[in-house]
Amino acid sequence: MTDADKFLYGDRSGVNSPLAQADWATKKLVWVPSEKLGFEAGSVKEEHGEECVVELADSGKKVKVNKDDIQKMNPPKFNKVEDMAELTCLNEASVLHNLKDRYYSGLIYTYSGLFCVVINPYKYLPIYTEDIVEMYKGKKRHEMPPHIYAITDTSYRSMMQDREDQSILCTGESGAGKTENTKKVIQYLAHVASSYKSKKDQGSAVLSHGELEKQLLQANPILEAFGNAKTVKNDNSSRFGKFIRINFDVNGYIVGANIETYLLEKSRAIRQAKDERTFHIFYYMLSGAGDKLRSELCLEDYSKYRFLSNGNVTIPGQQDKDMFVETTDAFKIMSIPEEERTGLLKVVSAVLQLGNMTFKKERHSDQAAMPDDTAAQKVCHLLGMNVTDFTRAILSPRIKVGRDYVQKAQTQEQAEFAVEALAKASYERMFRWLVMRINKALDKTKRQGASFIGILDIAGFEIFELNSFEQLCINYTNEKLQQLFNHTMFILEQEEYQREGIEWSFIDFGLDLQPCIELIEKPAGPPGILALLDEECWFPKATDKSFVEKVVQEQGTNPKFQKPKKLKDDVDFCIIHYAGKVDYKADEWLMKNMDPLNECVATLLNQSTDKFVADLWRDMDRIVGLDKVAGMSDSMHGAFKTRKGMFRTVGQLYKEQLGNLMATLRNTNPNFVRCIIPNHEKKAGKLEPHLVLDQLRCNGVLEGIRICRQGFPNRIVFQEFRQRYEILTPNAIPKGFMDGKQACVLMIKALELDPNLYRIGQSKVFFRAGVLAHLEEERDMKITDVIISFQAWCRGYLARKAFAKRQQQLTAMKVIQRNCAAYLKLRNWQWWRLFTKVKPLLQVTRQEEEMQAKEEELVKVKERQLQAEQQLKEYEMKQDQLNAEKLALQEQLQAETELCAEAEDMRARLATRKQELEEILHDLEARVEEEEERVTQMQTERKKMQQNITDLEQQLDEEEAARQKLQLEKMTMDAKLKKIDEDVMVLDDQNNKLNKEKKLLEERISEFTTNLAEEEEKSKSLQKLKNKHEAMITDLEERLRKEEKQRQELEKNRRKLEGDSTELHDQIADLQAQIAELRAQLAKKEEELLAALARIEEEAAAKNTAQKKIRELEAQISELQEDLELERQARSKAEKHRRDLGEELEALKTELEDTLDSTAAQQELRTKRETEVAQLKKTLEDEAKTYEQQMADMRQKHNQAFDELNEQLEQAKRNKASVEKAKQALESEWNELQIELKTLTQGKGDSEHRRKKAEAQVQELQVKHGESERQRQELADKLTKMQSELDNVNGLLSEADGKNIKASKDLSSVESQLQDAQELLQEETRQKLSLSTRLRQMEDEQNNLREMLEEEEESKKNVEKQVHTLQSQLSEMKKKLEQEASALEGSEEGRKRFQREVDSVGQQLEEKCAAYDKLDKTKNRLQQELDDLMVDQDHLRQIVSNLEKKQRKFDQMLAEEKNISTQYAEERDRAEAEAREKETRALTLARELETMTDVKDELDRANKLLKAEMEDLVSSKDDVGKSVHELERAKRGMEQQLEEMRVQLEELEDELQATEDAKLRLEVNMQAMKAQFDRDLQARDEQGEERRKQLVKQVREMEVELEDERRQRSQALSTRKKLELDLAELETQIDAANRGRDEALKQLRKLQAQMKEQLRELDELRLSRDEALSEAKENERKLKSMEADALQFQEDLATAERMKRHAQAERDELQDEINSYNSKTSQMADEKRRLEARIAQLEEELEEEQLNSEMVNDRMKRTTLQVEQLTTEVSAERSTSQRLEGARAQLDRQNKELKLKLQELEGTVKSKYKSTIAALEAKNAQLEEQLDIESKERQQASRQCRRTEKKLKEVLLQVDDERRNTEQYKDQADKLNNRMRQLKRQLEEAEEEVTRANAYRRKLQRELDDATESADAMNREVSSLKSKLRRGDLPLNMRRVFNRGLDSDEDVDVPSEPSEPTPE
Repeated sequence: MTDADKFLYGDRSGVNSPLAQADWATKKLVWVPSEKLGFEAGSVKEEHGEECVVELADSGKKVKVNKDDIQKMNPPKFNKVEDMAELTCLNEASVLHNLKDRYYSGLIYTYSGLFCVVINPYKYLPIYTEDIVEMYKGKKRHEMPPHIYAITDTSYRSMMQDREDQSILCTGESGAGKTENTKKVIQYLAHVASSYKSKKDQGSAVLSHGELEKQLLQANPILEAFGNAKTVKNDNSSRFGKFIRINFDVNGYIVGANIETYLLEKSRAIRQAKDERTFHIFYYMLSGAGDKLRSELCLEDYSKYRFLSNGNVTIPGQQDKDMFVETTDAFKIMSIPEEERTGLLKVVSAVLQLGNMTFKKERHSDQAAMPDDTAAQKVCHLLGMNVTDFTRAILSPRIKVGRDYVQKAQTQEQAEFAVEALAKASYERMFRWLVMRINKALDKTKRQGASFIGILDIAGFEIFELNSFEQLCINYTNEKLQQLFNHTMFILEQEEYQREGIEWSFIDFGLDLQPCIELIEKPAGPPGILALLDEECWFPKATDKSFVEKVVQEQGTNPKFQKPKKLKDDVDFCIIHYAGKVDYKADEWLMKNMDPLNECVATLLNQSTDKFVADLWRDMDRIVGLDKVAGMSDSMHGAFKTRKGMFRTVGQLYKEQLGNLMATLRNTNPNFVRCIIPNHEKKAGKLEPHLVLDQLRCNGVLEGIRICRQGFPNRIVFQEFRQRYEILTPNAIPKGFMDGKQACVLMIKALELDPNLYRIGQSKVFFRAGVLAHLEEERDMKITDVIISFQAWCRGYLARKAFAKRQQQLTAMKVIQRNCAAYLKLRNWQWWRLFTKVKPLLQVTRQEEEMQAKEEELVKVKERQLQAEQQLKEYEMKQDQLNAEKLALQEQLQAETELCAEAEDMRARLATRKQELEEILHDLEARVEEEEERVTQMQTERKKMQQNITDLEQQLDEEEAARQKLQLEKMTMDAKLKKIDEDVMVLDDQNNKLNKEKKLLEERISEFTTNLAEEEEKSKSLQKLKNKHEAMITDLEERLRKEEKQRQELEKNRRKLEGDSTELHDQIADLQAQIAELRAQLAKKEEELLAALARIEEEAAAKNTAQKKIRELEAQISELQEDLELERQARSKAEKHRRDLGEELEALKTELEDTLDSTAAQQELRTKRETEVAQLKKTLEDEAKTYEQQMADMRQKHNQAFDELNEQLEQAKRNKASVEKAKQALESEWNELQIELKTLTQGKGDSEHRRKKAEAQVQELQVKHGESERQRQELADKLTKMQSELDNVNGLLSEADGKNIKASKDLSSVESQLQDAQELLQEETRQKLSLSTRLRQMEDEQNNLREMLEEEEESKKNVEKQVHTLQSQLSEMKKKLEQEASALEGSEEGRKRFQREVDSVGQQLEEKCAAYDKLDKTKNRLQQELDDLMVDQDHLRQIVSNLEKKQRKFDQMLAEEKNISTQYAEERDRAEAEAREKETRALTLARELETMTDVKDELDRANKLLKAEMEDLVSSKDDVGKSVHELERAKRGMEQQLEEMRVQLEELEDELQATEDAKLRLEVNMQAMKAQFDRDLQARDEQGEERRKQLVKQVREMEVELEDERRQRSQALSTRKKLELDLAELETQIDAANRGRDEALKQLRKLQAQMKEQLRELDELRLSRDEALSEAKENERKLKSMEADALQFQEDLATAERMKRHAQAERDELQDEINSYNSKTSQMADEKRRLEARIAQLEEELEEEQLNSEMVNDRMKRTTLQVEQLTTEVSAERSTSQRLEGARAQLDRQNKELKLKLQELEGTVKSKYKSTIAALEAKNAQLEEQLDIESKERQQASRQCRRTEKKLKEVLLQVDDERRNTEQYKDQADKLNNRMRQLKRQLEEAEEEVTRANAYRRKLQRELDDATESADAMNREVSSLKSKLRRGDLPLNMRRVFNRGLDSDEDVDVPSEPSEPTPE
């Protein structure tokens, strides 16, 4: 392996080691967080609830870790994986571990999906040579190890193949290696796509050998010299971002390049941090410049420059002198001439010299002075300026004030700021010029680019302690780039899934970042941070503080924006980016955004004698003057206004530049490179984990991993999946050939995976994260089982073999022993000796044996011969077949050779043809090159011409500006001359009068005649001018008329009413002259009469509505009585049961009290509780006092608000007066114009006719628009009604869903606690008694609530009695509270003890808060690891699947029975639903009939009133006069409104009918759903009872084992019982204290009753289903929840008491008002009867008109208020309905999922405990009777619950009606108060003006806006006419006349100016 291979491929030998695999599988290795190493490996040893004991792998130390902090580890096969997207466990620890392993192995490049992650090695690696380039050339990405060359090559190849532009985005921190990787990309492209390699004739090329590629490579050193600097993190840090665009032709050769730069850190040129350098070029120039150049550039030593903050800081391993030579060589290669180089260096030297300029304050003023101007002289020498002009421009620049220029002296700080700004701007312009010059050099080739590859080198996400404007821009850029990555990943995932044919709900992850991007860049609605910053830059008095306040005001509610938690000195605001929360400090943001400059110095630089400097400062129009910063509001406003269209801020420019960049990148195919810095010490081989993790988060790598987890990140090819995991499904695939996809489908079916965890494509299997790790575990377990069985078989085989051998040895030994014994017996026998000697001599027997052996051999040989003959025949047949095949092949070969020969001939002919064509092509290429040379020459000439044209255009623009200035001056001079001439003529006339009166008369006569002729000529010329400007004037006229029409339409009603009021006031004045004495009395009595009439009408309406409601309530009461009888019967049964339970409870209480009294500690507890109750009572009294104080404060605030409204009204009056003045001025001006234009209107008849048609159409459209608006409002009203009716249904749904959710939570807890359940069963049975007592208490409370409901029904009939009783109760309660307060003063010592207890309770509360934080953490962990838990659940399902198969038959039988029962139940429910539907339909029809009759009566009444008004108006025609026509018009409008209201009423009634039908259907459906849910619950209860019966036997057997645990838990139970007793005492005390407050707490208790019923149902479920499965942990949680509920109840109690006090106060006020109203009504009735005769005689017409006007006013007010209320209610109801709909859908989904889980769990539990059924049946028979009794009781309780729910609904409706009634009474009381207050003369005018101001404030605002806009438009038109008339060649006299007219116009315009700020 070569050195390069070590750093590319690495060593993955340990990946597939079985030891590592076994170690991972057995030890359950996980990642544990570590402060030093980030994460450490460890194995889980024990689990205790939410904590685990983990043994660390390295140290062996055991650590307790929370489950939330543990992260899963990947199998060893994924170690050092090249693409981290393939990791099966995608988490931070795995990503960090993979990167760390690869980095320590020398592998710096790693893929992460679309990313290529690069870690800086801080040393040279041999992986960038030409051999490596050749190795990567043309290879695919997956064929080679990760490398920047692989990224570059894939982008280059895809550009060539797809003809699509490419981009490579390199981001990262400073020092991470962005610039180096950019260099490598350019190096690779220059090598692969160099243009000179393909050219045969290099001499004909315009460029020399590889010059373009050299220039491309040499552009980098120049940019580094001028744009890079040494920082703490990096010796060669790029202080700017760049986008290098390399253009390629059709053949893939480089034809040019272009560089764009972003965010140059120009402030580094004037100051640097410690141990940092400014830009390299300063040091290169000071070190490497020769003597001649030093004198030319006026260079000095390092220490003499103030802008070099740290002097001569050197870079290790680098010589600045050598780098200067390299930079000059690069300039030469870029063909930049010597003049431009010296110009660049002069600017650099001038920047240094600017820092040496010093300023001091003068003695007697703050003005700055320059004591020494040597530095200024050097600057002026280098930049080609005059020294005196330069110093004057710095110290006292000229500033424009109005139209004049003034010299303003600068302070020392202003001068220093101006110099620093000049230095920064000079360096920035020089850098931009250099980039432009490099682009010009790189873009001079003769070929056209077909496509390009862009390389973006830009700073990564930055989070410092304090972040400024630059960090905001960088982070904004990275947000956009991350959004591009997310969107690209979404597109690639979509393409992959579509290509593989996978169904997946696509999510565009790019939209996740859109809120943050909009927070920064959104232009309006609300504006983003950059828009607000630009807006603040326009205001002269804006500051950074005002900017921050505006940002907080506009974006305070944005979820991505946060107000700072730190002090305001540190942070101004926070933004939540994708990489984390970033704190920003907005110091000098306005200054940085405007980037101001001294305009005088900039003009000097623009006029510099040095051509290079003047070229740098060409664009003078784009700068912002320093007067903007100086705060000169008057002068600045005028100066800044002229440049309004041209000025652009830094934020705007950068946003536009970034928008162009993002548009370019979106049109390309992006490739992402993320550079990471491993440590800040620049050491090789060292990696700081936390630093790397922060960068991964900022770079978006972890964001990409998050997106991966959403889909199917693990993909595996069919063949590999089958090969690796076929061992898990041995019999799933049949023998023989099978397609890979079918085989994988069969395997996955056999594995029984959840369908949500995988998808099968066309060539791959896709898995969710974590599934492959699970399969790896299964495979390891299977392999271990196989190997163990194989080892066992081998050992058994060896053992059996050894055993057989031993047996043979044993038998052999026995034979030997037997033979030895026989031999010992026979050896001395003589015959035996003879036999042994004779036997060898006998050969006959042997011959026969040999013959037999020979015959056997012969037979074997014959058999072999036969076999050989058969084989021979077979081989001969095969040979014949092969010969035949050989002949056929020979024939084919001969044919192929013939074809080959023909092809060879064709090839030869084609080769000759190719040569001929190549020769022709060479000739054509030569011609083309000549033509291209000509084209280049022409292009150069064209560029020169364009430059000349641009220069000429600039000169023309300058001359045009000068000409305009001269023209303005000429105009002013002409005006002055005219004035002087007029004065001279006046003087001459006076002299002539004094000298010659006769001659004067004659001359006057002649002058008059001449003047007449001239005036006629003037009139003719003016006539012509008017004809010319006719179109403009008509447009102006049309605009004015349209605006007036709109204003008239908006103000019709107001004007009518104002006209009526003015006319009425005139009539009143006339009548007052006649009846002065009676007027004062009549005014009072008149208003009282009006108030009484209005009250009578309102009372009649209220009476009708009350009668209607009484009828409805009577119908409801009849229904409720029937339900009450059923409820009473059920309650009698429940009361019997309750009495029994109460007796048991009292017995238990007595026992508990005996035990409690036995100990002194318990007595102390009781005293503490008593003191606690006393304290609570005291707090109640304090709260009552504070409430009274708050009421007083509220009254005071109300009075203040009333005064403020009066002031606002006066201000509105003043504004109105000013507006009327402006309007009069405009009207006078318009009248003058109309007089002038009367002569011109005759020829415009046709145009006027068309205009009128158009206006009529506009009016019709406006009418239609108004109708559509009314229809929309009607629909909104209907919507609100429907939504209010649907609220009840949604409430019922939410209750059912809540029950489901709680049941599902219990199920999940059962799943997690199945293993521990068997140990804790007996304890649960003991605690069942305590819980049942608690249940009985709840049932008692329910019965009490029912009694309260009945009492409430009785109390509804007597509302006034209740008010009195409440007042008496309140007084009694106050007395009680005073007594308790006196008792509290005596118990001060007890309070101190209680305070100590409160402190201890506070500590416990803090501990609980910490526990809650832990719970939140666990919640987050569960949310993150949901997928992993799903995998574990699937594992459990697989384990249980075998048992489920056995249970399926039994389940099928059960399901059939259930289906039959459900069918019967559904039929019954349908019948009930139809009956209910018919009943509700009848009720609704009756109600609708009543409402329709009432509506009809009201309409008839209104019609009669309108007719009476009409008759009164007709009768008052003679007296009123002009107002009759307007009143008739109003009457017609009211009649139209009445008809429209009728139509709307009919539509509303239809829609109301439809909504009520829908409501009824929904209610019926809800009831059916409830019945179904109850049946399901009953079925589950029965199943739970069966399981409980099965498990009771095990429970009894386990009692012995649980004795020890009972002893340990007895203490906890005793404490819990104490707490429960204390809680019961507290509840009894609270009930005793709150008996008088029941009326105010009824609604709260209803809600509590509903909650308790739900709790009771859930507790019954738990008792019936989970008696055998729950455990002690569940009980502890219940205890905690009960404590929390107790606290919640206490808080609810306090809130309810506050509400009750508030309601009591309101009722007291209402009662007082009603009493006063009754007394006043009686007085008013008497006075009415006395004064009726007088009023009828004196002022009938006046009263009727006033009545009409007031009624119209009241109706308008009501309608406007109703419209506003309805719009707000519609919007609120829409949002609530949408939210509730979403919540309901989500809950439905959860319900379905939980039902599925419940069924699965039931199946598992049934199958698990099926085996124990037979043993438990004998003992279960005794418990079945008890269960039957409990089930009957439960059914009765459920029936009672349903009935109570019905009652609750109806009671809630009644409560709503009562609330509406109280609101109506309150409104009536308010109206009466208003009428009574009107009797006081001091408040008459104020009330009328306040109501009018509230009604018409918005209209006035619109009128003001319209008036100002029309005035502006008139001013603009007049100014345009002035300018046009000034340009025309008019004689002097005509101009004089026209100027007089203009002066008059200006006089008219003057009063309109102060009216502009009035609306503000």
